[in-house]
Amino acid sequence: MNNNNFNKGIFLTTLGSFWWGFFGVIYFKYISFIGHIEVVVHRSIWTTITLLLTTIFFSKWKTFFSLIKDKKKILVLLFTGILIFLNWAVWIYAVSTDQIIDASFGYFIMPIISVFLGYSFFDEKLSNKAKFSIFIVIVSILYLLLIDFRSIPWIGLLVAILWSVYNLIRKKINVDTDVGLFIESLLIFPFILFAFYIITKNNFNDFDISDPSLMLILILAGPMTVIPLFLYVRGVELSGLGPAGMIFYITPTLQFILGYFMFNETLNIQKLVSFFLIWLAVFIYLKDLYEKN
Repeated sequence: MNNNNFNKGIFLTTLGSFWWGFFGVIYFKYISFIGHIEVVVHRSIWTTITLLLTTIFFSKWKTFFSLIKDKKKILVLLFTGILIFLNWAVWIYAVSTDQIIDASFGYFIMPIISVFLGYSFFDEKLSNKAKFSIFIVIVSILYLLLIDFRSIPWIGLLVAILWSVYNLIRKKINVDTDVGLFIESLLIFPFILFAFYIITKNNFNDFDISDPSLMLILILAGPMTVIPLFLYVRGVELSGLGPAGMIFYITPTLQFILGYFMFNETLNIQKLVSFFLIWLAVFIYLKDLYEKN
């Protein structure tokens, strides 16, 4: 692998992970005064429009049209489109209801769950260290189940499961990342427009063309979603999955730091113990990745 390309890939994955973990949290926290349903609707609308522009700019229509001719893949992309919409909705709900730490729990365990799903459905080989990290994740969740059921970060678990299943299916069908997301967005677009119509009809909306500054802030939801995705995916292409997988942990680390130190979210002793177990699992997982790469 070319060293210049590798270093560029490391830089891009770092920037993408930082964007998700820092700018993503700050942005969605800033607009949390808007109803989270309206926010996720706007995120879907403006992400679709942004992806339309990138498809035009990068001349990816050939890939686009070859995909939409494949009926089986279209049905799968409809399902993954629903999954990614639900993932966005849960994440935005977490930010708007002061559960960023719980959401970070999900992003910490997400790569480990993805490894487990790959083993379960694709017969991918697992090292002993990977198996041990999965075991520790299970122990951390069982610990909360037995000690303090109310402390279980359900938001984080839902984020992790939705994102892991999404990645698993997308890996299986092997489609272009951004074009695939564009088609997913187009497939759920009619439902999003209907939701937007219901919100505005019942005067539940904050979006108003008479308030250009608020309009601009909500329109930014598109680029805020697409830019880090492009950075990270391009970084993976240049540096490889292993290094990119390690760098990804910048995202939940920043989420945790912002949630605890900037937004003063609470962290009881039971949840802290569970986090320590998760961090141990992550350390073992990353050590395994490092040794393989």
